[in-house]
Amino acid sequence: MKYPHLLLAFFSIFLLALLHSPNVNADTMLYYVCSSTNYTANTTYDFNLRTLLTNLRTGATNSTTNFGFSKSIVGSNASEIFGVMLCRGDVNNSDCYSCLSQATQDIQNLCPYKKASTIYYDSCLLRLSNKNFLSSTNDSTKYYLRNNLNITGSQTLFDSYVQYLLTATANFAAFSSSKKFGTAQLNQSVAFPELNQSHIYGLAQCTPDMSDSDCASCLNGQIGELQESIGGPPKDWFSGKIGGRILSFRCNIRYEIFSFYGGASFLSLTAPTQNAPTPAPSPAPVTTLTPPETNLGDEGRKKTSTRTILAITIPLVLALVLLSGLCACFVKKKKRALTKPLLHLGNPEEITSAESLLFDFSVLRVATTDFAEQNKLGEGGFGAVYKGILPDGREIAVKRLSERSGNGLGELKNELLLVAKLQHRNLVRLLGVCLEDQEKLLVYEYVPNKSLDQILFDAEKRHLLDWGRRYKIICGVARGLLYLHEESQLKIIHRDLTASNVLLDTEMNPKISDFGLARLFGRDQTQEFTSRIAGTYGYMSPEYATHGQFSIKSDVFSYGVLVLEIITGKKNSNPLENEEIEHLLSFVWDHWTTGAITEVADPFLGQNYPMDEMLKCIQIGLLCVQDNPAHRPTMSNVAVMLSAETMSLDTPSKPAYCIERNSIPIRAGSNFSNVDGIISGNIDKHLMSRNELSITDIEPR
Repeated sequence: MKYPHLLLAFFSIFLLALLHSPNVNADTMLYYVCSSTNYTANTTYDFNLRTLLTNLRTGATNSTTNFGFSKSIVGSNASEIFGVMLCRGDVNNSDCYSCLSQATQDIQNLCPYKKASTIYYDSCLLRLSNKNFLSSTNDSTKYYLRNNLNITGSQTLFDSYVQYLLTATANFAAFSSSKKFGTAQLNQSVAFPELNQSHIYGLAQCTPDMSDSDCASCLNGQIGELQESIGGPPKDWFSGKIGGRILSFRCNIRYEIFSFYGGASFLSLTAPTQNAPTPAPSPAPVTTLTPPETNLGDEGRKKTSTRTILAITIPLVLALVLLSGLCACFVKKKKRALTKPLLHLGNPEEITSAESLLFDFSVLRVATTDFAEQNKLGEGGFGAVYKGILPDGREIAVKRLSERSGNGLGELKNELLLVAKLQHRNLVRLLGVCLEDQEKLLVYEYVPNKSLDQILFDAEKRHLLDWGRRYKIICGVARGLLYLHEESQLKIIHRDLTASNVLLDTEMNPKISDFGLARLFGRDQTQEFTSRIAGTYGYMSPEYATHGQFSIKSDVFSYGVLVLEIITGKKNSNPLENEEIEHLLSFVWDHWTTGAITEVADPFLGQNYPMDEMLKCIQIGLLCVQDNPAHRPTMSNVAVMLSAETMSLDTPSKPAYCIERNSIPIRAGSNFSNVDGIISGNIDKHLMSRNELSITDIEPR
């Protein structure tokens, strides 16, 4: 290798710059805590919590006066819930929105069904509780962070500088800033070896709704804790440390020996004159940031992010690390796939590159016993799915795609990285991918009870689905779709929601699979139209099947069909494929109009179901399959209807594809005009597949 010393120098400068950048780890999760008190899914409290999260994020990102801050209350009595969101004052609008969106997702995944929870990021915070904490300006729940490195000069002098800096910063935030936010840098003449250009940097912030005096009191109380550690960590825990911070939802402070915030400092201070002793000798100046230590207190379950920041200690260690990395890169420059199972995917935020998601084809081949037929779980429009067992014993499901994607490899990796970060309890987790030797394989978590259709439409197994489980599946699929449509980073339209794409875990909780494939493997499509129709007839909305026009309302239509299938136990048929089989939508609509709607319930349910809940679900299903997309509800509307104990629902009109009992059947393959919303045109029966399969002329979406 030519000039290795130049490469090492370049990487050294790059890493040092990265460590000192104020945007590094902008959305790093620092800490979260969950209460021990639970609430029940699909109750009023559950609905209020999701409504509150939406209100908070909307309020924080739409405010013209206090952008980045929002507090709200939803509900009453036992179902009342309180919340607050706050972004750091120097964070731009885009990063603030991104951080709050991530907090909204993570709080539900990390603290599922908990009545109170708090989560802190470097850029924002979120707190929820069933108790009214908004009426108090005090916050006993605090989170403490410090840098392990000590100042090598006079610690007493350094501590006094920190106190002087933070006191001035706190006063600015409390009395001079409408956002209750301030930053400052202290310029002092004593050259502590660790300091970069002899500066110390400080930040102070309160929630904007606090009065000047309350904000000052809160911040000065935390400054006192830095010095005396009253009620917090042990005495002198922060003394002489080159960085430290105290977080609470009402106020927070931080100091470092490097500039960690965006923009220029609001204050530039000169250190007070003192008889400073000569600092002790030390090695060449090196700015070092080490993983923080924490004192989390006793409330709830507290956890810090497992991510640590690279420490550069001495040039020799840096050179060795970089040299090892460069050697590894040259050895693996033509083969970057992982040769062992992914072990770090517990936290999706730890996924930093598409390469970290790559599996080696040989690993998957061994895991599935060379994709043996006995390991085959099923087959859909994108290809066959196989069960596999990784060397560490974990069970996985491997989807072997049957067609090559139209996307370039780089674009595919970027989309894959985004989809892999999506996480929701009603979505199947994508663990990784293999892109080798013309193979494209997706690796998912294994869901033991397979797909809904294999139980719902099986005469011997459907007794496992009592009404309680069916209702849980209906609600869970609604939550998963709502997340994809409105709460995820990608705003995904599934485009092939079927009973075969809803998997069931050991507790019969539903998990939507194959979400994101329409985005990952799209071809010939714009945001709203596609020239290649790929999906399952019987679930496809009329506007999608006839014109290739898709939207979130396309998924709503598929959801409505699925709901009616779950209630009736009947598989929806293609309305044009078999004239002798009564179409499900026609079947339900006929009974709705004649007042005999209770007769559509699956006979396996007997009479063991609440009549009002059953009727509500049927009505929601019919509303979702309206011919006009504008008349269908959104998934947020559906979630509200399902969670509301009493609510007046709209009256559904005649569904799409509905054929009256006295209508003349229309055979597939014939020319016909639009009759009662049925697809018009020359339909070739061979371009359609039965309910359980996507169309046979497969084209990746």
